[in-house]
Amino acid sequence: MAKPNAMILYSTLAKGPKLPYEQQINSTRHFMRELNRLGITSVIDAGGGFQNYPDDYQIIEELHRNNQLTVRIAYNLFTQRPKQEREDFANWAKMVIPGQGDDLYRMNGAGEMLVFSAADFEDFLEPRPELAESLESELEKVVSLLIQNRWPFRLHATYDESISRFLNVFEKVNREIPFDGLHWMFDHAETISDRSIERVKALGGGIAIQHRMVYQGEYFINRYGKPAAERTPPIRRMLEMGVPVGAGTDATRVASYNPWVALYWLVSGKTIGGTSLYPEKNRLDRMEALRLYTVGSSWFSSEDGKKGAIVPGQLADLTVLSADYFSIPEAQIKGIESVLTIMGGKPVYAANEFNHLAPPAIPVLPDWSPVVHYGGYARQPVNVSASSASQHKPFHFGCCFHLPTCLAKSTPRNLNRVSSELSHLWGTIGCDCFAF
Repeated sequence: MAKPNAMILYSTLAKGPKLPYEQQINSTRHFMRELNRLGITSVIDAGGGFQNYPDDYQIIEELHRNNQLTVRIAYNLFTQRPKQEREDFANWAKMVIPGQGDDLYRMNGAGEMLVFSAADFEDFLEPRPELAESLESELEKVVSLLIQNRWPFRLHATYDESISRFLNVFEKVNREIPFDGLHWMFDHAETISDRSIERVKALGGGIAIQHRMVYQGEYFINRYGKPAAERTPPIRRMLEMGVPVGAGTDATRVASYNPWVALYWLVSGKTIGGTSLYPEKNRLDRMEALRLYTVGSSWFSSEDGKKGAIVPGQLADLTVLSADYFSIPEAQIKGIESVLTIMGGKPVYAANEFNHLAPPAIPVLPDWSPVVHYGGYARQPVNVSASSASQHKPFHFGCCFHLPTCLAKSTPRNLNRVSSELSHLWGTIGCDCFAF
């Protein structure tokens, strides 16, 4: 459908009819409510094709003005015009600055597309793309502008062959205009080499990983072989080398927005079809995976120290989960959802015994929409009875961060175990949460 690359598919989708303004508002609220159902309280929006600033941000900005956002949003600006990328960013630099906004809606920087010549799309059914010779000169102009204006930036990067060329540009710019601690990052980095990780660290960068391989792992193996797939990406090596790492989903075009599928992938090392990708040395335990979604990912929205823990001075969104993430079988992690999600101290989603806390239902527009009957992504019955709740009431040890938060329903015994494990992170009790 998308040969030779995904831009064909994206541009085709963009040609579809637009909903009336009122229905755009309504559908956006429904989507946020669906994210809340999965425990999500914050997202990082890495931009996207055919999403031009400021025109295509009016819906979110109206929801923000009307206090109707139920998900915190840190947004990046994604260039829209091939060969005019520097002009895009120069214009935006006159309109908005990183950090502008508040804890609900704020500008996060540039990316994940900086120049179209650097787009190494990740369709593993197709050969690795050969990037244009103009890449270096075009990328240098944009990155120089961003560093001069102190804009954090992120860049889509799948293959080490591309990453090496990008790093050559970054190192050249850094010699002339020092990065000097500015947050920058690669997104994805499935085949990044140890040498490239060292170069990322030397420039003070980070790597944001996503669970694309849970859906494309078999395709990668068929093209490049199982040994090559064993470190796609080499998460453990990134952590050992001290590079900031955050985890997410790459939703909604490339992968699902469900963070529990991503956590299943990090922990099990398997695709959604059950193919084992990674040896134990490149898999994470459940706490490590959770940290990448919480404390780890706060770095990527320049909110480290503000999100990811229940401590004075940090945002304390939380969720009560349908199962104990730390103890259920790996395969069941994919089915976790929230029974209570709180953002800013107010319930934004509630079900089962917490149903009395649920916010008002959002009307469905138009009234014939399938949303009337749609239960949500991979909807699972939440088996939480009133009798079980009376035997061991839920403990709130989830705070809030970029994707869902981490609170599970636990017995006091399990809570004491997990609390002990986490005490070095948050004090007596607290939590990590998750990021897009």
